[in-house]
Amino acid sequence: MTTTPASPLSLSAAASAASAADGERTDLLETLRLHRDFLRYTVRGLTDEQAGRRTTVSELCLGALIKHVAATERQWTAFVVAGPSAIGDFTEESAELRQEWADDLRMLPGDTLAGLLAEYAEVARRTEEIVAGLDGLGHSHPLPAAPWFAPGARWSARRTLLHIIAETAQHAGHADIIREALDGQKTMG
Repeated sequence: MTTTPASPLSLSAAASAASAADGERTDLLETLRLHRDFLRYTVRGLTDEQAGRRTTVSELCLGALIKHVAATERQWTAFVVAGPSAIGDFTEESAELRQEWADDLRMLPGDTLAGLLAEYAEVARRTEEIVAGLDGLGHSHPLPAAPWFAPGARWSARRTLLHIIAETAQHAGHADIIREALDGQKTMG
């Protein structure tokens, strides 16, 4: 049996496609790193007490934003690997789930800013490890049942990473407002 060697053109196209896929992965991770850095920079130099202080009408504080973004990234990265079972079913909201969400949005006794930042760094490391190990960004899973997701919708790893980036960027903006109200410091400007 003879095999026909691949033409230089097909090798070049395959290499180009692989390079584009790696470039996309690199761009997504770099964008996520940038927004993580903005969020972490916003809490620079704060005490635990300052990180837990509410400075606006919102329930949010800076430490809780770090905690929430880390939990969100951890959960959605797990979704990329395991699908909807990693997130859970939101159609039957329990008192326990509501308490878990509430605890995710505040600093609890024993929470420290250093501890929350260390956990966030570990989540970031794990996300980058998972994304680097993916065969591609197109594999998708069905979204979990929830009133805010269209029935039957699916998200690819790509779409999930974009969601993580959007969440991180949005909360970095929230953090900047809270920090400015706390002591006048700004992330930018």
